[in-house]
Amino acid sequence: MESFRELIVWQRGIQLVSSIYERTKGFPKEEIFGLTLQMRRCAISVPSNIAEGYGRHHTNEYIRFLQIARGSLNELITQLEIAERPGYLQDIGDILKDCDDIGKMLNVLIRRISEHTNNR
Repeated sequence: MESFRELIVWQRGIQLVSSIYERTKGFPKEEIFGLTLQMRRCAISVPSNIAEGYGRHHTNEYIRFLQIARGSLNELITQLEIAERPGYLQDIGDILKDCDDIGKMLNVLIRRISEHTNNR
């Protein structure tokens, strides 16, 4: 693979960022520097860490950045659940499914890179 842009998990991460930006537009103004900003940062962190890890020269560093992306994704899932309770978001099932899919892709990528490294 010549670029991280070819990774489907990165592409799905970019789509997730767009979805989060769209869904957080209607949050109350008092949440701009709270939940809105935090959710956007977590979403941005997912494809950003995939890209940064891809550019690292050591496999262990790449895996570490993928793990950070997975952590950011889990944080975002938690924030989605939090935002749903006061009614800032409704019908989050589809975006939670996207998050679960991205998480599974990250797990597979981490496992494959780890196995490849161990089989050398």
